[in-house]
Formats: sequence, structure tokens, C-alpha cells
Amino acid sequence: MAKKKKGKRKQGGFGRPTDIKALQRAVSELFDEHAGDSFTVKQIFTKTGTRDKNSKREVLSYVLDLEHAGVLIQNRNGSFRTKEEKSTNKLIGTVDHVNSRFAYVIIDGEDEDIWVKTDDLMSAIDGDTVEVIKKRGRKHGAKPEGKVINIIERNKTEFVGKIDILPKFSFVTPDNRKIHVDVFVYPEKIADAKPNDKVLVKIDKWHGGRDKSPIGHVVKVLGQAGENEAEIHSIMAEFDLPFEFPHNVEAAAEEIDIEVPKSEIEKRRDMREITTFTIDPLDAKDFDDAISFREIKKDLYEIGVHIADVSHYVTPDSTLDDEAIERATSVYLVDRTIPMLPEKLSNGVCSLRPNEDKLTFSAVFEIDNNAKVKGHWFGRTVIHSDRRFTYEEAQERIESGEGDFQEEINTLNQLAKKFKANRFKKGAINFETVEVKFKLDEDGKPLGIIPKERKDAHKLVEEFMLLANRFVATEVFNRNKGEDTFVYRTHDDPDPEKLDSFSKFAVKFGHKVNVHGELSSELNSLMDDIQGKPEQNVLESLAIRAMSKAVYTTEPKGHFGLAFPHYTHFTSPIRRYPDVMVHRLLLHYLDNKRSPKPEEYKELCSHSSSREKRAADAERASIKYKQVEYMQSVEGKEFEGVISGVTEWGIFVEITETKCEGMVRAASLTDDYYEFDEKNYRMIGRRNKRMFTLGDSVNVTVVDTNIDRRTIDLEFVGMKDDEYDF
Repeated sequence: MAKKKKGKRKQGGFGRPTDIKALQRAVSELFDEHAGDSFTVKQIFTKTGTRDKNSKREVLSYVLDLEHAGVLIQNRNGSFRTKEEKSTNKLIGTVDHVNSRFAYVIIDGEDEDIWVKTDDLMSAIDGDTVEVIKKRGRKHGAKPEGKVINIIERNKTEFVGKIDILPKFSFVTPDNRKIHVDVFVYPEKIADAKPNDKVLVKIDKWHGGRDKSPIGHVVKVLGQAGENEAEIHSIMAEFDLPFEFPHNVEAAAEEIDIEVPKSEIEKRRDMREITTFTIDPLDAKDFDDAISFREIKKDLYEIGVHIADVSHYVTPDSTLDDEAIERATSVYLVDRTIPMLPEKLSNGVCSLRPNEDKLTFSAVFEIDNNAKVKGHWFGRTVIHSDRRFTYEEAQERIESGEGDFQEEINTLNQLAKKFKANRFKKGAINFETVEVKFKLDEDGKPLGIIPKERKDAHKLVEEFMLLANRFVATEVFNRNKGEDTFVYRTHDDPDPEKLDSFSKFAVKFGHKVNVHGELSSELNSLMDDIQGKPEQNVLESLAIRAMSKAVYTTEPKGHFGLAFPHYTHFTSPIRRYPDVMVHRLLLHYLDNKRSPKPEEYKELCSHSSSREKRAADAERASIKYKQVEYMQSVEGKEFEGVISGVTEWGIFVEITETKCEGMVRAASLTDDYYEFDEKNYRMIGRRNKRMFTLGDSVNVTVVDTNIDRRTIDLEFVGMKDDEYDF
């Protein structure tokens, strides 16, 4: 008989050499997943797949060690269980699937996220609500490691992606960068899709196909990948945005009479004889706010903020109201608007077009030359706009002091500047992020990216809208010390931890922010310092991310960013449903009626906040798509940029000229092996000690773009082409 070779291990379960650590891990995970449940020794062997004598000996030894350490308790019948009751080790959270290798499960109310490798997600994908357990004694860096044991709710079952058609099957690769599985589709389930089409696919079965990919069917063919209509439709489908209004909604809109009846005018304050105008973007079609101006006496003015009276036409529980609730907001993509209301209302009946009588809900103020409000009035009115100004035309009046209505516009501008100065004195924060617009050809292809300029004309309108919103909220709050049901726009104080992280970011760019001092003053000082500098957009974006999110709520809390004790949205009912609710509630209280119950409004506020986030995400996706499409046309061109983020898998760079963000992948840094220094937001070459640090000015070229995933791959200029021999 041949002697056994030295070092050869005994065979374990499934014919493999016994792996003691793997067996111990299987035992720990069994009790972690079933905290409080009891298992006999035989059940432990079965559950962990332990078959041979040697493996069983190791498992039993480990179980007894756990019992000796107090981790397990042995019951009278000889079975074992954990000390914890059944639910103590289980947490519910949301999956944030950051890359193909791992995800974080974010637990609401917990400071720590749980790190979960993809193999332990149990097929959960980004956004799913899951039940997760922490693996005993296991950490990934500073994060506890865990495992998903149950999928409570799927976030989405429909995905947009590009279809690849093969003879025996097809698969759809989702556009969403956080979805790391393909969806397999059988030939009879692809509808009329062609190779390279963008499609909307619905999941039928979450397990199946090769590599445990889900199986689905094509719901809608969106067109050829890369074409503008297909890509925009893909974004609309990805965010579940409506493509059109239902027929019954359009029919309800068509029934509305565009003429303003005399009987309705008689019920309202008639302000048609007072100078009134609108100031809007050049391409605007819906004008939902107008400003009237007249001098009462020297240095005292009557200024009206007139808002389209949507609630007169869209009545509670009507077909139009139901659709407006569902949409909750208009969505502004780069080449189109998805309106909350049908065109007959948004661009017609409710739009405050010049030289037409229009029904409005107004906030009328008496304001002196020092921007002190001496009196105010709210109510339903009828107006007649004398002029439609674009922002550019209004700005010409401000800069030149010439042209029609220049005196009114310049007086309003002087008052607006005083309102703004007063806000900042009281602690408002001057956030003015740089936004971009695109010059598009007739096919929607971007010919250029242009930063939007915010001049005095924009700020003039903004200040008077803020004034109306603040006074409406204050009026209702003061009526009964905040006890009356109302829709507020609130903004909580920022999270101290996020602020601390932001201050560390700012230091990397050479700016000091004392987050423990007078915060608004510190942030405003920073915003002034970075104006016109390469890092401006990066730091403004980071500062906003450090802030809490503004939401709609019935709670009469304040607005941190604006430094208002009470604030609401009253000024845009054509495009925001909360404003419609505010109009109805304000009229209700002006008629001295009792407060309605808050439950319905709480639900509508939550829904509106959710829809607002969806709209913002879709708008960002459309901007990113056009940025990627534009950068596709300039591959190889050199650009100046700023390092805006550093991760273990790459370095994010914002290109200064176009405000596009791309990534230099760590794998492309071939002149050395670069290590990620998480604490100091930098990458350091192991041999050459070259550093890439957050805030560094760099030169990059575009090496690749992916419209499907909306990503831009960059490369540093001047890096060696030859790979370092590791």
C-alpha cells in the first residue's frame, strides 16, 4: 500500500480537501442567518454540507468552541442556538450596488452602512429593499460585512438597455451603471426589436438563464441606440416618465373655455389697468408668474406677484387633478419638456401671455424704497400683461437704462438687491451652481456646451418669488400658530458629519471652512472666494451634497438655506402640484374656513417630494447623455480639468471648459502601481511617488465614451505609454 504524501489533507465534503476556515464560516453564517433558531448537530452537518468524518469533527469542535465562548447556548435536548432572539441580528435596508464586486446596504437611522459582496446579495439589485445580517466578527475596512437573507421589495422590474440578439437567445444590458446583470430574453419575447436597439425589458423571473441572470421580455422598442429620440426615450422609460397624456385627460383639457367670463371677473380684484409684465427664458412657453408695478407715492410702490390661477381650472378629484397628482411636476430634459398639465392649460389657458386677460392668484405688496414691506394682500385677481420680456431683454434695460418699462424694471432690480442683502444678513446661503445648456442641431446633436449665466434679471424675478412664497407661508402659520394644515417647503440644518467631510474636501482645494463657526457666513465667504476659479463647480456641488434635501411637508419648520422661518411654494402651479395645493389651502383660509385634516396632504407632500427627485435625476441623466455625446466628437482633444473625486478604481476629473466629468481609470495608470490613500483623497505611485490629489489641476484627453452607460473615459496627458513591470 502506498504511503500517504506528507501535507496531504483529508478529503472533506463534495470530494474536496477539508477547508477548516470555510467550514467555520459556514457554521457562523448558519447561526447568523437564523439568530434564535435551534439546530441539532445532525442539522448543522446537513445545513453546512458537512459529510465526511474529519469535516464533522472540525464542525463539532468549532460549535463547542462557540458554546464555550458564550456565542452559542446548548439547549436541554442537545441542540444549539445563538444568545440573540430571532430578530436582533436582522436589519432592513436599501441596496446601493456601487460596482460589480460589492454593494452597501444602507440602513435607515443607522450611522454605518453594511458592506456586502455581490455573491452575498441573493440576486438583489440596486434600490431593492432587503433583509440583511452582519457577519459575526467580519469587517471590510471600517464597514461591517453582511449578507442578504431576504429580498423584501424589488425597487424596479423594468429596465432600459441595449439588446444583443443571438440565434438561440438575446440579452439586454441595462443602461443603469448600478445594474450589474444582463437580462436574458427568449427569441419569442423580443417583440420586433432589431440588433442594437434600445428596449424596455420587464423581468419575468429573477433566477434563470446562464450566470443566474434574470429572464424577461421586451415591453417596448425605443429605437436604434445612439439616435437622439431613442436615447431620450430611454431616459424617459428608465425613470418611468409618461410619453403622452391619456385621451381622457386631453379631452378634459379641451373642454375648458379659454375666454374669461365677465361673471368671474366680477368676483375678483381687477388689476388689468396696472402695468404688468412677465420675464422668462427665451424658449419659455408657459408663463406662470407676472409682476405688476405702480408708484403709490414718492418712494412707496405697489408691487404685485401674480400667479396663474391653475386651481380655478383644475378642481379637486377631477380627471385633470388626478393626472396632475400622478405627475406632480413638469420635467425639463435637454430637448423637451414633459409637462404636468396638458398643453391647452400649460401653454394656453393658464399661461400669462401678453395682451390677454388672465385669471390669477396674487400676492400684492406695498414696499418702500428701502425694501421694507409696509403692507400685503392675498387673493384672486384678473390681470392683463402688457409685455413679455425675455431675461436678455430685461437685462438690457438694467444695463443700458433705456427701452420700454426700463424705469419699472430698474426700480424692481434695486429693491431685489436690497431683499437679497437682507436675506444674507439673516443667514441665507449663496448657492449658485453653474448650470449648462446645449446648442443643438435639428437632429438634437450637441454642437456646443454653454454655461448658463445668472444675471440681475434672473435674480430680480427670483427675489420677488421668494418674497411671495415667504409671506404666504408666514400668513398661514400666523393664522393659528402653525396648527392649520398647510404645505411647507422646508430645508433642515445640514448633517454635522457631512459638513465635516465637506470642510476636509475644501481644504484639499486650499480653502478653509470652519463648520463650527457661523456656518452661513463661512459658506458664503467660500462661495465668494471660488467664483471664477476652476474648482468652483466642484465645490459648489459638494457643498450642496453636504446640505439636507429640501422637501414638501405639512410640518411648519424653517428653511435653512434661505434663512426663512417659514417658506412654501406658491409661484409655479403650472409645473408643480404642491403650488396647486398651496393655492387651494390659502383660499380656504382667506374664506375663514376650518383647517382640513392633514393626513391627505402629508401623503401628497411625500409623493411630490419623491416625484421631484425623479424629475431631477432624469434631468441630470439627459444632461449627462448630451455631455457624453458632445465629448464623443472631441476624442483626442486636450482639456484642462480639476480632480473632483478619487476612488480606489479611478480618478474623477471635471473638465473646466465643458463642466463634464469623466474618469481616469486606475487600470490605465500604467507608469506605476498606484495605491489609494482614502484618508487624504489621493492616489500615490508606489515607485515614483507621483500623487494625484483632490483639487489638482490636470490636463486630460478623452479616450472613450459610452453613451449607453453615459460615461467618459479620460487619460492624463504626459503619462508614459509603457507599462511598469510589477
